[in-house]
Amino acid sequence: MANPNLDKIKHIVVIMMENRSFDHMLGYLYPSGKSSNGDAFDGLTGKEGNPDQSTGKDVSVFQISSEDPYRYVMPKADPGEGYENTLSQLYGHPANLKDGPFNQGFVNDWAFAYKNIDEKFFKEKDGVPPAYPGINNNDIMGMFTPELLPVMSGLAKGFAVCDHWYCSVPTETIPNRSFIHMATSQGVLKDTVEIKQPDGSMKKGQFEYTAPTIYTALTNAKVLWSMYGYDAPPLARSTIKELQEADNSHFGTYADFQTAIDNKEMAEYVFLEPQWGVTGNSMHPNYNVAKGEEFLLQVYNSIKNSTYWEDTLLIVNFDEHGGCYDHVLPPSNAVQPNAKAVDPSTGFDFTRFGVRIPAILISPWIPKGSVFRVEENGTPIDHTSVLATLEEKYGIAPLTERDKAAPHLGDALSLSEARTDNPMEGIQPPSYIPPALPKGGNRPGHIQTMHRGYLNQLHERKGSNMTVNDDDWFNKTSYEANEYLRKSYHDYYHENGYHND
Repeated sequence: MANPNLDKIKHIVVIMMENRSFDHMLGYLYPSGKSSNGDAFDGLTGKEGNPDQSTGKDVSVFQISSEDPYRYVMPKADPGEGYENTLSQLYGHPANLKDGPFNQGFVNDWAFAYKNIDEKFFKEKDGVPPAYPGINNNDIMGMFTPELLPVMSGLAKGFAVCDHWYCSVPTETIPNRSFIHMATSQGVLKDTVEIKQPDGSMKKGQFEYTAPTIYTALTNAKVLWSMYGYDAPPLARSTIKELQEADNSHFGTYADFQTAIDNKEMAEYVFLEPQWGVTGNSMHPNYNVAKGEEFLLQVYNSIKNSTYWEDTLLIVNFDEHGGCYDHVLPPSNAVQPNAKAVDPSTGFDFTRFGVRIPAILISPWIPKGSVFRVEENGTPIDHTSVLATLEEKYGIAPLTERDKAAPHLGDALSLSEARTDNPMEGIQPPSYIPPALPKGGNRPGHIQTMHRGYLNQLHERKGSNMTVNDDDWFNKTSYEANEYLRKSYHDYYHENGYHND
């Protein structure tokens, strides 16, 4: 029998932002360690630190100053976010998973990452943004305050913050995002992998995910779903086989999402992606966090001011920590999705979670000032808890052993009557224009580059020459990159007749 709390809602909307840790964004939300209604909160005390091997001294966490001209682009460069980086951050280098040191490698890994950003602004033509001037080893220990993030902190205090939501795997973007779509990354640990070519040679490219998705399961259960990019096609459609083959009517941009709300046609499950690139609102380091604040408030107000408010659960989370500091060691009790979920190059078996990420649950059925987490020693919340919630609500079978074990989020909807207040009334997103970008800064970013790779592979499979090489790609601005992605996507899914609208 489904959790009765889930009967209170008819819609679930997820916004997955990009590459920030819990402490980095929300660690100072409740400095006393207790929320406004007395719930325990696992945040920062201000005494946390990390050693700097270049000086032999500890670097303490510090609150980013409201007077810092770089406050919303901290930590001023892109930290390392891959599997090897994460192990260095959590277990030292070389990594010692048994004895640590635990969570004491963030400063040293950060120093290596930003000092090795290529002078042409990218590593291996991967879209890594350049560093802002004045960067130093201390920057990775800078933490946002509630005052700097009025939208995120307002939503977290006004509804429920999840202080023990872990990303699904200790690595980078695409594998973690795959878990919220299909409860596995099929043993893949990297955004870019070696792919065997028809002639037997190996070439770097994007792994196409072929596991069953929650979207096909929802379709089979006759549950409507939609996926939206912000102003460009959603990345997820290009990465996953089942989504490539889904009808075009499931996909759109944020403007289409707003139209669906206005026309009272919002799907029962909605997945939203932010705007990628340096001028976007994804919050990826070192992009403008203030734009992400604006985006989150935009989504909240769209739902709050609609007929859907009372029966919607809005979930805000991040795909992974992006190399940003967090003081909590991820648990090692993750359930392996299946026996084949093993990375052959490292032997990693997907039984260890990634770093905590910021996560907020928003609904009028949630008490103000809630801190939502599972009981101690229980399986913690990760991205597959979204799938577990959908499965619990609609009677859908789990996709893998991971979402089968994951706790659902229904217990957060604990009120007997829906609230009528608006804790976000009067709150405005911060107004911020970052200092001038470093040379080459307004170029395609990492996610845009990954999306280009996926679309190129789709076109090449159909024998199309609608591709762009590295030199031409990295001469584009971030805006031009999104324009290219729109055209490439449209040509593949529409003009080639891949699907009818």
